[in-house]
Amino acid sequence: MLRSTCAVALALFLGGCGATNKPDRISTGSVAPVSHSYDQMNMEQLKQAEASMGKAYERNPKDRNTGLNYANLLMMTGKNTQALAVMQQVAIAYPADREVLASYGKAQAAAGQLEQALNTINRAQTPDRPDWRLFSAEGAVLDQLGRSNEARAKYRQALDLKPNDPSILSNLGMSYVLQSDPRTAETYLRSAASQPGADSRIRQNLALVVGLQGRFEEAQRIAMQELSAQQAQANLAYLRGMLAQQNAWSQLSDKNKKTATN
Repeated sequence: MLRSTCAVALALFLGGCGATNKPDRISTGSVAPVSHSYDQMNMEQLKQAEASMGKAYERNPKDRNTGLNYANLLMMTGKNTQALAVMQQVAIAYPADREVLASYGKAQAAAGQLEQALNTINRAQTPDRPDWRLFSAEGAVLDQLGRSNEARAKYRQALDLKPNDPSILSNLGMSYVLQSDPRTAETYLRSAASQPGADSRIRQNLALVVGLQGRFEEAQRIAMQELSAQQAQANLAYLRGMLAQQNAWSQLSDKNKKTATN
């Protein structure tokens, strides 16, 4: 139950609990983002960008960057099936492009095709030129499949190639959240948030794991660096209510106490 609670909390916390006009998305598994500016948009702005990019895609559906951007926007607005259809076409046009294949795998995972996503990402990876983004993406899919030990091995392979990368550290931290270990997750997420290039999603993940440990005021301070006070309050109020309703916080407390005494 607690694993499910953490996974649901992650999606809703990053999405503003559905009441803050932000998209419902998880930062784990981000692959070679084609536009960082999208992460700072609210849902209305994302829909406008999606409409504009959609017109560009209609004019030239074989353009690589347009396809990647359009699929990314579709996923951020919750249109995962359509994003997958776009990425299928881009992958047909660019069958050997590793970034395209990685984004295709991400779209498959978002649409619930986890095993297919794993196959696509593995196809994109090559032993002679290993790509840290693909290792990180593979880890994210493995985490969603419940294969956490394998996932963390992939994140560490990614870190060997790209030491201290904030996105990899964040993925590694969220892997521990999904295994109901927010204390370990916090260590990785604090490291991720301190790295150059850390974005809003990483700091919101840090706010989440701090809140999961009951330190709601601290979590709110972290969240308010990126969100309005109203959005941060809504996130934390939702997290409090969910933990109380499912008795998840008491389980976390018992787990932490046992860890401290061992």
